[in-house]
Amino acid sequence: MTKSHEEITLTPISDTPSTMNITGLWRVVKPVVDKEKCKKCTICWKFCPDAAITLVDGEPIVDLRYCKGCGICAFECPSKCIIMVKEGEQ
Repeated sequence: MTKSHEEITLTPISDTPSTMNITGLWRVVKPVVDKEKCKKCTICWKFCPDAAITLVDGEPIVDLRYCKGCGICAFECPSKCIIMVKEGEQ
């Protein structure tokens, strides 16, 4: 049975980004959040595998030092407010 985003508990895969390595250097694409479309559902925060997203007043803030550009946040975002763009384009 598929759960709705409201039913998923607040348990990020990792609670601490890798501070030993600046993994954001691996990235070729980065997430860009359209704050006007964001519904503050926290799905991106829940699914980020490296805890590179923090929530400030419910809005996702991506720490690009640790974001690898995997795109899981953009894929899981129900309002499609996160797009992946090539580094240097936006």
